[in-house]
Amino acid sequence: MDSSDLQKLAQRTRSLRETGMTLVVVSLLLTAFLFIPLAPKKMPPSSSITVATSTEPSAFTQVPLEAQAAIVYDLATGETLYEKNADAQLPLASLTKILAVYAALIQLSLDTPITIPADVVRLEGPRTFSAGQIFSLSDLARLTLTASLNDGAAAIIEATAASQNRSQNEALAAAAAALNLSQTYAVNGSGLDMSTNISGGYGSARDIARLAGALIAESPTIAEATTQSFAEAVSAGGTHFKVKNTDPMIDTIPHLLFSKTGFTDLAGGNLVLVFDSGIQHPIAVVVLGSSKNARFTDGTALVAATLAHFAGISSL
Repeated sequence: MDSSDLQKLAQRTRSLRETGMTLVVVSLLLTAFLFIPLAPKKMPPSSSITVATSTEPSAFTQVPLEAQAAIVYDLATGETLYEKNADAQLPLASLTKILAVYAALIQLSLDTPITIPADVVRLEGPRTFSAGQIFSLSDLARLTLTASLNDGAAAIIEATAASQNRSQNEALAAAAAALNLSQTYAVNGSGLDMSTNISGGYGSARDIARLAGALIAESPTIAEATTQSFAEAVSAGGTHFKVKNTDPMIDTIPHLLFSKTGFTDLAGGNLVLVFDSGIQHPIAVVVLGSSKNARFTDGTALVAATLAHFAGISSL
């Protein structure tokens, strides 16, 4: 065998050796893939995972309510913290008076004189005025909302409607429209039932929460009067009036900003409470269609649940 043949044989041997080595490496790699478990797939950060959870805060889940409808509405953020049939349109009873006063506040000045007309002193009670007596809008509104006076509410909406050359229904409807209260309308300013099946006013818990917030913003002093045990005022003729608050639980609600009760045969027991849950953080609690007594226990339960919600606990 000559030298050229030896070189060819050497090259062939090197080639076979290299091929063999390659096969060994490939075999080892295949073995690794077959027998070594793959690393788990990396999951995205937990903050990017959307987990389906209940939107109802745990503090409200066990709140027993007799009311047909209710809401806990954050007036600072517009967030609904709790709701039960919150958009159902129900009889308002004397909560209608809030709309009547708000209608006056957006049209008249606080010192506008309001004369008590003869027709309103014959309304079903509670009432306290005599025909011809004159009060500033501010004083009459404070007395009316605190003691839920039907004659006062009727006088306020009558004067407001006359100032606009409108009917009372139109004046009330304009006030509701100004706040986009889609479920709210009234046929009188007091909320007294018109008959055994027609209420003086209708609205939803959500609408009333927003209405109460708007009244507080429009006149904090009138709203504040509803948080006191009594409201007092003197008529233009010098007669002094002192009326009692219809809400017996005003002293039990912390940082109360507004309170209004309502009750008729059609409506059942209604209640609005607005309280400050923190620094300038007003919360509205509305109860509709409860009973005369349970409206207060319903309201208390929702206030307690709200405070627990902000404290981050399930109950107080």
